[in-house]
Amino acid sequence: MPVSKLLIANRGEIAIRVARAAAGLGVHSVAVYPEDDARSLHVKKADEARLLPGRGALAYLDTDAVVEAAVASSCDALHPGYGFLSESAGLARACAQAGITFVGPSPGALDELGDKARARALAEACGVPILAGTEGPASLDDARAFLASLGPGRSAFIKAIAGGGGRGMRPVEREDQLEEALERCRSEAEKAFGHGDVYLEERIEQARHVEVQIVGDGESISHVWERECTLQRRHQKLVEVAPSPRLGDPLREQLLDASVTMAKRLGYAGLGTFEFLLDADDPERFVFIEANARLQVEHTVTEAVTGIDLVQAQIEIAGGARLADLGLTQADVPRPRGFAVQVRINTEKVARDGSPRPAGGTFTHYEPATGAGLRVDAYGYAGYKTSPAFDSLTAKLIAHSPSPDYGRAVDLARRALRETRIEGVATNLGFLLDLLGQPEVREHRVTTRLVERIARERAEAGAGAAEASPLYFVAEPSAEAAASGAAPALAGARLDSKDPLAVLEHGRGGGVATAAPAA
Repeated sequence: MPVSKLLIANRGEIAIRVARAAAGLGVHSVAVYPEDDARSLHVKKADEARLLPGRGALAYLDTDAVVEAAVASSCDALHPGYGFLSESAGLARACAQAGITFVGPSPGALDELGDKARARALAEACGVPILAGTEGPASLDDARAFLASLGPGRSAFIKAIAGGGGRGMRPVEREDQLEEALERCRSEAEKAFGHGDVYLEERIEQARHVEVQIVGDGESISHVWERECTLQRRHQKLVEVAPSPRLGDPLREQLLDASVTMAKRLGYAGLGTFEFLLDADDPERFVFIEANARLQVEHTVTEAVTGIDLVQAQIEIAGGARLADLGLTQADVPRPRGFAVQVRINTEKVARDGSPRPAGGTFTHYEPATGAGLRVDAYGYAGYKTSPAFDSLTAKLIAHSPSPDYGRAVDLARRALRETRIEGVATNLGFLLDLLGQPEVREHRVTTRLVERIARERAEAGAGAAEASPLYFVAEPSAEAAASGAAPALAGARLDSKDPLAVLEHGRGGGVATAAPAA
């Protein structure tokens, strides 16, 4: 039965995005919010809003409260957005028990893909190549044995079995790094996902990161082409592109076929993304790394180059529509037109060493760029005070050029960044401008380690400078402030590594930290 009233169990720009998709389908939307998030713009953009108990991110993670809000609002469906409970099989089951349609895959698919060890096993069963890795949760002895098995000069990643977004993830190159790295990853994973188990996986030294967008109705599966997410910092995506530049058709077909095969094995319904690494040193090699059984942050670039509203498709499939009803059988999915680039604008400071720090405060100006080929998904506005309890992403700027020249899309994104005016809170606008201005980026000669290399070079070049490079918003105090013992000005926020909401990877050591209200 088609959805008529939809509760959006999320906040910020993605909640607004879902509300707009629902409006286009004639579906009434209901926002939720805790008391300390009442001024977030998503509360005003939905048709109605309902208060959640609690405060901060924990309020959005309360399954019982979210489902109760949906029941009390007479909603017949619930959309989880991304992050928070979006990949929670428990939420999907709770919705089913309450007679509410969960806009996402089945609990079984969430269980299968949410556990990275099980997802790797699925890939193996489908004949899809994977990286060498440990089986299930790894002990210190398991980790030592695995690292030794890779041979001299090889390194590994420790990864959280649950979750993603670069949290609970750390590279190790030597045995003496293992014990500390394991403990840090377990701690980060426990705080972020409530599940501290980790495993180890071979590390490709020079890699590209490509993902395939899947849409299914439980019987039929189609791909909606691929995106590239290689430009990352500390394993968190900064820039996403559709389609993948410099990807040959034979390899593209292998990635698409592998993704469809795995989704068919699951009888997948809804949106999903299957992610792969390509070996820059071996152009024909690819390996599956994980799947995301939800809407992705970067779904926007696929929408830009295909003209398909993925969120509306997601809602309609949850309401019983088939791919054939939506014109989404594989033969009907259009080929990408031109290129689209998305950049993530975060509220953060970046120090001379390239490490990001949370930044907070009140926006005095909030004017994203507009114009042909541009789209901005955002939730900030002048007068809005940011909250350290939530993710630092404030806006996603998407630039689409119909030209087959990828560089034109990059140029459009750079121009839009220059025209974007966000003041009152430090952002990474300068960092993104510098990044997109690199010849390697415009020509798409990139690997997952390029951003860190550029940041390191900028840090070294500016180490002896009297003033900071415009690339960085320096978090350290001045010499005068240091001499006086004054605390560094952090735009209304300070770091607090003990905060239970610490789920964002910030800080010099790559550890988990968040911003807490300044005294």
